[in-house]
Amino acid sequence: MDGNGRWAKKRFLPRIAGHKQGMDTVRTVTRAASDMGIKVLTLYAFSTENWGRPQQEVSYLMSLPVTFFNKFVPELIEQNVRVMVMGDITKLPDSTRQATEKAIADTAQNTGMVLNFALNYGGRDEIVRGVRDIARQVAAGDLDPDTIDDATVAQSLMTAPLGDLADPDLLIRTSGEERISNFLLWQIAYSEMVFTDKLWPDFDGDALLDAVKQYAARDRRFGKVK
Repeated sequence: MDGNGRWAKKRFLPRIAGHKQGMDTVRTVTRAASDMGIKVLTLYAFSTENWGRPQQEVSYLMSLPVTFFNKFVPELIEQNVRVMVMGDITKLPDSTRQATEKAIADTAQNTGMVLNFALNYGGRDEIVRGVRDIARQVAAGDLDPDTIDDATVAQSLMTAPLGDLADPDLLIRTSGEERISNFLLWQIAYSEMVFTDKLWPDFDGDALLDAVKQYAARDRRFGKVK
């Protein structure tokens, strides 16, 4: 979800105004994705590298989950959307962590789309944690190194609770940037990618539908020949 700052700058507004508008876009896109029948929508909300931004901006970004969940969880429940979070939330401010945990608990019984927030998440950090987990299993004698395969690694990652839906079919990046930026490095091995010039605050249901149509027109062979 890239381009909040540039959206604000174009309007001679502070960067936090772009983040606020971006939060409203999350609501719009979540509803649109749920209505389309998408099973999992994963949003890269805050990376492990984002702590390096100015303190005032980081503090505002940390307040957004509190605002979002307090305001929109009733709508998520109405839409049968379940909240999930991946990343190290123990490092988040108490108010942010508590609001996040409450949203997860309040929507736990929902059976529709999973709205998965990547909060204090980094793809390399995820893989390192997974490798450590596998190493501990080997050291304890619970895992034979010769049996380690793709499934073993996948089960050690933060997306493991998503089961067969852990690997996204489609990755969308907004604002004209064309890089992965440490996001789901293992899981996107065969994801289709759509890069759009739209800034995240300008992204909406129509833009999501356009990206999904692009995805639907792709020929996915997974390295094989049809």
